[in-house]
Amino acid sequence: MTNKIFVGNISYGAVASDLESAFAGFGEIQDIKIAKDRVTGKSRGFGFVTFTSADDAEKALTMDGKELDGRKIRVNVAREKQPASES
Repeated sequence: MTNKIFVGNISYGAVASDLESAFAGFGEIQDIKIAKDRVTGKSRGFGFVTFTSADDAEKALTMDGKELDGRKIRVNVAREKQPASES
């Protein structure tokens, strides 16, 4: 398993410290990224949390379906970005 998780359905006003507060109890966090729209700079409603260990990331999967800022978040193992297919 990877040490990176996907966190979806987060509040559009959420910042990295919100995710850090929610996930710090599962282990040491290495990095947090919230996806932003390239044009507007606004949150796209999802992000990624990278832990220092895969075991900690696996424990964090228990947050799936829990509430954060009034929204039920989705938490899954992060998948590698697929290259764009050529037409």
